Amino acid sequence: MTKFEKSSLLLMLKVNGEEMQALLEGPHVTLADVLRNKLGLTGTKEACRCGECGSCTVLVDGTPMLSCSVLAVAVRGKEITTIEGLAKGGELHPIQQAFIDSGAIQCGFCSPGMILMAKALLEENPDPTELEIKEHIGGNLCRCTGYIKIIEAIQLAAKRMGKGAA
Repeated sequence: MTKFEKSSLLLMLKVNGEEMQALLEGPHVTLADVLRNKLGLTGTKEACRCGECGSCTVLVDGTPMLSCSVLAVAVRGKEITTIEGLAKGGELHPIQQAFIDSGAIQCGFCSPGMILMAKALLEENPDPTELEIKEHIGGNLCRCTGYIKIIEAIQLAAKRMGKGAA
C-alpha cells in the first residue's frame, strides 16, 4: 500500500449501551457520518455539517456534542447516546413524550438535537428557569416552532420527571 492509498480502520464504539463496530475509510470520518451511514442510526440529523445548527447533537458521556464536528475516533471508549437510545422497552422517554404532547415537533429535523440538549440540561438542572432553557438550547436552530413550544415541552418534561417519571 502506498502512502496515498486509503487505510481502513475498525472502530469500536459504545452507542446507546451497546458495543458496535464500524469500518472506517480512515481517521477523518465524523461521528455523525458513522452514526448515520455505518450504524444506521439516522435519528442523528445533519443539516449544516459545520457545527452551526445543532441538529446533529448527541450525548458523549452525558455531555452534548455536535457529531458533525467530532471525529469518530475521538470518542472511542466513551458512552454515546443518540435519540434512538432514549426510549426504553418501547416507551418514550418523558422528554420525547413532552415534545409530542406540547406540539414541539413540527418537521422533526431539529427534534433529536433539541431533545438531547434538554436531557443534558434536565440531568444537570432538574428545574430550570425559562431563561436557563433558552440559554441551553441557544445553539440549536429550529425553523418551524419559534421555540415557544420547545421551551414549553422542556418545562413539561421537567415537571413530569420531577414527579419520578425518570
